[in-house]
Amino acid sequence: MKKIYFVEKSIPFNSNDINKSFVGGSEKTLINISNVLGRYKNLTIKVFNKTNINKKIDNVQWNNINNISPSDQPDVLICMSDANLLDLFRCKKNFLWSHSVQPIEKFIRKKQFFPFIKYKPIIILEGEYHYRNRSFFTSMFGKKILPIAVDDEFINFKVNEHFIPKKKAIFTTRSDRNLDFLLNSWSSIAVKSPNSSLYINPPYDLTNEQLKLGVKLRIKGDKLKLIDELSSIRVMLNPGHAGEVFCLAAEEARELCIPIVTMGIGSLSERVEHEITGYIAKNKDEFINYTIKILNDDNCYLNLKKNLMKRRNIRSYKDVATDLLKIINND
Repeated sequence: MKKIYFVEKSIPFNSNDINKSFVGGSEKTLINISNVLGRYKNLTIKVFNKTNINKKIDNVQWNNINNISPSDQPDVLICMSDANLLDLFRCKKNFLWSHSVQPIEKFIRKKQFFPFIKYKPIIILEGEYHYRNRSFFTSMFGKKILPIAVDDEFINFKVNEHFIPKKKAIFTTRSDRNLDFLLNSWSSIAVKSPNSSLYINPPYDLTNEQLKLGVKLRIKGDKLKLIDELSSIRVMLNPGHAGEVFCLAAEEARELCIPIVTMGIGSLSERVEHEITGYIAKNKDEFINYTIKILNDDNCYLNLKKNLMKRRNIRSYKDVATDLLKIINND
């Protein structure tokens, strides 16, 4: 039995929380990959984090990070984001799963460089943009690309190919990731696409003018409520951001056949095929005009949706698990 242990320290959660609204992309990734690996009869999977429980759930042992036994050592250690976590076990095969570009200055400031040098982990990255922009000094012992996937509920959701939603746009990413650019652009979009709405994440202090232009705050809920919300959306607007190394929100939208308009910043260019599943704008004017086109032109929307339908279910966490084991075994 090969023992694979995951360690992370973001927030208290375990696999029972997979549908909760407070569980973000990196937490979903850990839950999904550990659950799939837990089905392998030749593997022992344990997760150590801030969970308040110490119990086995679906063949995965979840433990509080303070409940580590010195005698319990893994064959493979995968630490999420923080190189300091490598210090918790003694393992010959170490991996650091990165969710950020992580410039060397930040790496040093967070005191991760010394354990990184000491344990020499292979860095797991989530796409080509991530791979290109990860500093050599924070990946000098090797780096591998492992694209993640969406939850099975998105894959299994039945999309009506012929349904045309109302003129509703959505932005589900953090407000510090170019929401200001989007709101500024929306003032032009709303004028040329009357009766359109833009839904953004709370909390946000909307002005009276923005409210008049149809900007509204989303009512956030669990995963199933998110899927229900997205099923009535016409277009996802996401300019992108240099810190966006995968953008799970865009991948979830794509799986539900929602066209995306983006500036292609960060990894967003990897989530959109220009003029096939959405649009990658070169400037603000193009961003505005592409959005207006999808909102106002039913045929444009349906053509993009038809293309998206053909690209559904191309990657699940079974595929992610298979690729991760290849990385582990080939290292």
